[in-house]
Amino acid sequence: MLIATFLHLLGATIWVGGMFFAHMALRPALTELQPEQRLRLMAAVLTRFFTWVWVAVALVLGSGLHMMFKMGAGHVPPYVHAMAGIGVLMMLIFAHVFFAPFARLRRASAQQDWDRAARALLQIRTLVGLNLALGLVTLAIGALGPLMA
Repeated sequence: MLIATFLHLLGATIWVGGMFFAHMALRPALTELQPEQRLRLMAAVLTRFFTWVWVAVALVLGSGLHMMFKMGAGHVPPYVHAMAGIGVLMMLIFAHVFFAPFARLRRASAQQDWDRAARALLQIRTLVGLNLALGLVTLAIGALGPLMA
């Protein structure tokens, strides 16, 4: 369980920490760039970050399911179910971001259609903000849930 816990925390740190950095530090700093530069940079940054998010999703999902299985049916505390439910929701939101607005951002950037790229990036920013909030709630549940069990 110790290795699974480490892998779970590693995946969560990469994913939630990356969203926090992108949303709270990178995005505001990019306002100093011209729109075309900002959109190109964000497309490049998200391409690299989303590769790591897929790794993080695999780590979080695999280790989380392993730990729940090890707890045994009927012995999984409610806070763990809450974390799992929110985690699955976050994964679905990420998959949507990756396959829909991020794909549109990459296509629009390649075609230099900056209006369409900006709309796609706005949708990504909104959904990443939602996922960041869900991730922070999930971390709080994981840290504080045992106090309520």
